[in-house]
Amino acid sequence: MVRGKTQMRRIENATSRQVTFSKRRNGLLKKAFELSVLCDAEVALIIFSPRGKLYEFASSSMQETIGRYLRHTRDSRASKQPTEETMQQMKSEAANMLKKIEQLEVLKRKLLGEGLGSCSIEELQQIEQQLEKSVSNIRARKTQVFKEKIEQLREKEKMLAAENLRLTEKSVMQVETLDGSKELGNSENIGDDSNPVSDVETELFIGPPPERRARRFPLRP
Repeated sequence: MVRGKTQMRRIENATSRQVTFSKRRNGLLKKAFELSVLCDAEVALIIFSPRGKLYEFASSSMQETIGRYLRHTRDSRASKQPTEETMQQMKSEAANMLKKIEQLEVLKRKLLGEGLGSCSIEELQQIEQQLEKSVSNIRARKTQVFKEKIEQLREKEKMLAAENLRLTEKSVMQVETLDGSKELGNSENIGDDSNPVSDVETELFIGPPPERRARRFPLRP
């Protein structure tokens, strides 16, 4: 009697699952080590536990083995030639793209008022409606931009007015301080006997100085 293959499923019991993981993990690491030693193979094994813990084995260097693997896969993809089915699919996509581009070019010329000779009344009405809708959107956007610009100018005007008021108040305070300093200086000079300016004689004399008039020079024999 031939036994059927047992279907492998996830172990539902958490404890049993953890025990099985530990046993199988150790066995897998052992097998990887044996394979690298017995067959002189470059082996790298990475295992993450259900809780995210890392277990790894490398026969040489893990980084070098991973780099070698990436180079190998990159070279394999580069050397792999596209199949005939892939080429046909790419050609079909390219043809569809060219067709869409031609349709867009025709629509663009019609929106610019060119090539309208073959258009029916319905097509012309659709083009007209689309243009009116575009103009309406443009005007709405223009109005919004104008409002935003006016609001910015008003804010700038408020800032300039506040700055002008601040500078005016500062200028008035400086003038008042200067006038107060002048008045204080004048009041200190009044009635001060020690002021050297008050000792200056301002009387006008005519003739030789008094000292010269009092001197007498002897006559020579």
